[in-house]
Amino acid sequence: MKRGKLLFITGGARSGKSHFAEEIAAKTGKEVVYIATAQAGDEEMKRRIKKHQERRPGNWKTFEEPNNVKKLVKEIGFEDIVILIDCLTLLVSNHLLCNENIIGEDVLERKVLQEIDRLAIIAVQSRAEVIIVSNEVGMGLVPDKKIGRFYRDILGKANNLIAQKADKVFFMLSGIPIKVKG
Repeated sequence: MKRGKLLFITGGARSGKSHFAEEIAAKTGKEVVYIATAQAGDEEMKRRIKKHQERRPGNWKTFEEPNNVKKLVKEIGFEDIVILIDCLTLLVSNHLLCNENIIGEDVLERKVLQEIDRLAIIAVQSRAEVIIVSNEVGMGLVPDKKIGRFYRDILGKANNLIAQKADKVFFMLSGIPIKVKG
């Protein structure tokens, strides 16, 4: 069985990550499956999601899956397609919110990172080319609230897990992709 490729694209907010990922996916000439992890919790987020939807070609198959991304990748990853996951940032946030009833930050962190590690392993083992987009949140101000620091740290570790297993990693800086790995 052919091994898939894992491409990881990270960078700051509004740095062009999603657009770059979409360009790469479109240029493959393969069928593209887009997995959207965002949830429209307010009007501003609804507008952001709508812009992303309008930008995607009509022939791309879209799944809106805020939590069980690894299961979806496992189900469709046997095909010779491109799977674009946008984005890990929200997937980690969704996992944290779904599991906030777990007592103890250490347990919660382990649970979330295990999910992300399993996603990376499934992506690498699949036949599909998998593109994962995520924000780099560790280069800005230190959040003033404990929960913000906790989230920043977990996302940093999640990004690290994906980057370590990825064949290629790009960092987006002001709309310019910088190849970091591969």
